Amino acid sequence: FRPLFNGTDFSGWVPVNTAPSTWEIKDNMLICSGKPIGELRTERMYQNFIMEVEWRHMKPKGNAGIFVWADDITARGQPFHRGVEVQVLENAYGNTRGYTTHGDIFPIHGATMTPVNGRGGSRAFPMENRSRPSPDWNHYRIVCDDGTISLAVNGKVVTKGKNANPRKGYICIESEGGVVHYRNMRIKELPSTPIKSEQIAIVDRGYRCLYSGVDFSGWKAANGWRSHDWQFRFHGSADEADTSLESKELFGDYGFIFDVRVSGETKPLAFQLRGKDISAIQVAPDMYKGDLVLKGRNWNRFEGELRGDQLTLSLNGRKILDGKKIERLPVKGPIRIVPTGPISMANVYVRSLDKR
Repeated sequence: FRPLFNGTDFSGWVPVNTAPSTWEIKDNMLICSGKPIGELRTERMYQNFIMEVEWRHMKPKGNAGIFVWADDITARGQPFHRGVEVQVLENAYGNTRGYTTHGDIFPIHGATMTPVNGRGGSRAFPMENRSRPSPDWNHYRIVCDDGTISLAVNGKVVTKGKNANPRKGYICIESEGGVVHYRNMRIKELPSTPIKSEQIAIVDRGYRCLYSGVDFSGWKAANGWRSHDWQFRFHGSADEADTSLESKELFGDYGFIFDVRVSGETKPLAFQLRGKDISAIQVAPDMYKGDLVLKGRNWNRFEGELRGDQLTLSLNGRKILDGKKIERLPVKGPIRIVPTGPISMANVYVRSLDKR
């Protein structure tokens, strides 16, 4: 075994979509404030391994989790990654037919897994209740091997799953409202097994999140913008003199992602890539027919690259622009979001581009 967390700094870890205030190191413990909802992940991927960790909730009904085999960043319209979650719930949260506080395991946001002890869905339930209430310490031993996963709670295996996909990816610690302490986090890698490319999570693309989940640090926000944990929303109208949310950082050539919730009633939005309307990606319910999701969990993900004066853009995984030339484009500028009515957004990521 080797330490997965060294107890002194965040070496080997990447804050994905949380604030500096979310995570603290004290007395060799990793302390999670629970705010905002989001993730901290490992720098590197793991396939087959044994992970051990001690944890305790500091408040009743606390919620948290450990993800394995996760993607590099959060899923579309979600504060969490695609991956397999090992639940970390405090006992007072309660037990129902749908979940327990004793070590459930389940795939989320596009991952798949067959539960060994299921109840008709993909969630695996513990065969015995062994977790201790706040503020007592609990010990987890998570064994991941060739798409199978097992969890031992306080010394006994209680939960199992198999046929997981992905089965190689990042390990994440989840912030979800609960104040949680972690200590003695360690890992032992097991021999690799044959794996198909489609069974590997999305490898680090170099994205960093521009929104902290707690405030608009790094942004200039007009009246009407509000931070709502992992989401941020505009509550004003086009009547405002200024409706913009503008990054303090300037961008030239870069890759980007942003998620936006769109319904049939949504007013048009301009997502300016270099601070001018000529650089804007326009979003409105009557655009991108067949690709824009307007109902249900109507989150949409725009992902693209701006290189020089050429824009490549995908919507919900389908390419809609490929090297479109934009005339009179500034060399650099801020990201400037200009709504004309109420809108919800999340997951604004940027990355540097390789030189060609």
